[in-house]
Amino acid sequence: MLASVYAPKDFKRLRVVGDLVARCFDYITPYIKAGISTGEIDRMVAEFLRENGARSSDLGYQGYPKSICTSVNDVIVHGIPSDDVILKDGDIVNVDLTAEYKGFHGDSSRMFMIGNVSPRARELVQTCQDALNAAIAVCAPGVPLSEIGKTIEAVVKPHGFSISRDFVGHGIGKVMHDDPQIYHFYDKMWDKVKMVPGLVFTIEPMINTGRPECKIDADGWTARTVDGGWSAQWEHTLGITEDGVTIFTEKMINEN
Repeated sequence: MLASVYAPKDFKRLRVVGDLVARCFDYITPYIKAGISTGEIDRMVAEFLRENGARSSDLGYQGYPKSICTSVNDVIVHGIPSDDVILKDGDIVNVDLTAEYKGFHGDSSRMFMIGNVSPRARELVQTCQDALNAAIAVCAPGVPLSEIGKTIEAVVKPHGFSISRDFVGHGIGKVMHDDPQIYHFYDKMWDKVKMVPGLVFTIEPMINTGRPECKIDADGWTARTVDGGWSAQWEHTLGITEDGVTIFTEKMINEN
């Protein structure tokens, strides 16, 4: 029996928290440009969540000190926001945002390109987003979990980028991190594990311009590429339905 399998009534709650996460991204997006610090972005997110009755799932998680992760250029994941990190022209930055609202978690990340970004960096960001979208498109009941990694590899490898193997997607719902693990590369171990209606998880590929390996900074969180290559990540929280997949961390269309 897979963990992270939820009832239709829970999907409604997951959709609400996912919408909140998407609206938070929409709120901060105009401000993410050259001259802003990652610390200021963190404070903006914390204020938005507080004003909407939610909280950061990251803050305090295993001692993590901030409300979001901000990973700039060669940082793969878990960059800690700081007033000393000022975004500049040509940078790329991932903002990873997980919120908890009324007992359910929504987890998403987006890439932002600051000013005049190099063509290779733009290709990296776009390829990563394409890989996420392609992986989402194959999700449906009865599909092996291994199809996610296989699909991501098919998108990424022709561009000459590598896929981080140190970090994975995960089950999510009433807890932020749960089983199953979601690999972003093919592993036959997952051939026999099939998606079922109600399964909720994240897909969050991390791809690098250079080698896939990482090194961890002295802060114990920030994971960088070993060779200084740049890295990109996109993420959504998803739920398997009776006939396909739904993306929770997209903004809901006004139904009034």
